[in-house]
Amino acid sequence: MGGRYSGAPADKLAFNERFDRLYSRTARAYDLAVKLFPVWRRWLRPALPHIRGPRVLEVSFGTGWLLTQYAGRFEAHGVELNEPMLEIAQRNLMRAGLTAELQIGNVEALPYRDESFDTVLNTMAFSGYPDANAAMAELHRVLKPGGRLVMIDVNYPHDANRLGTALVGFWRRSGDLIRDMHAVFGGFDLDAHDEEAGGFGSVHLYLATKRDTSAVN
Repeated sequence: MGGRYSGAPADKLAFNERFDRLYSRTARAYDLAVKLFPVWRRWLRPALPHIRGPRVLEVSFGTGWLLTQYAGRFEAHGVELNEPMLEIAQRNLMRAGLTAELQIGNVEALPYRDESFDTVLNTMAFSGYPDANAAMAELHRVLKPGGRLVMIDVNYPHDANRLGTALVGFWRRSGDLIRDMHAVFGGFDLDAHDEEAGGFGSVHLYLATKRDTSAVN
C-alpha cells in the first residue's frame, strides 16, 4: 500500500493558497452541505466521545459544526486558515448560544504555548496539509503530556475493499494528500490507534495519546 501514498507538494505555499481560494469560494455551500447531508456529520461524530477537557483546541474547524457539539462543555479554542470559514463558524456558534476563542492561523505555526491543551481535534483536514511532519509537530507541541489527539481523515480501508479504495482515489484526485499515518505518528511521542469510522473504511478515526517523557527522565 505504501506506493499509493502521496508525496509532498513541491510548493507548499501554492498548495495552501489553492485550498484557501477553494474554501473561500465554497464556504457557504460547504456549511449548507454539512447541515443538510447526514453523512458528513456521521463521519465527524465519532470524535465527540473522546474529547477530554478542560481545554480543547480544534485545528481547521471549517464552518464549526463539530464545535457546536462540544463547545458548551469545555473551554474551546479554534484555529482556522480560511477567514470565510471562521466567520461562518462564529455565526453558527452565536446561533447555538455558545462561545469559543477562534482565530486565524496556520497549523504549522499554532499561536499557543507548549503543552496548552488536554485535547487537540483535527477532522477531515490533515490530508489538506502540505507538510505532514510540520503539522504533526505543532499538534504534538501544544498537547499536554497524557493529552489526546483526536483525528478523523481519509485513508485506505484496512481490507482494501474496492468501494472504499475508490473513494480514497476520489479524494486524491480532488487534491488531498493520503499519508502513511502510522509512520507520521511514529515520528513523535504518540501512542496511536486507528479504526475505521465510515465511508466503506475510507474514513478513519485516529486516537493518539502523548507520552509523558518526563517520567522516564
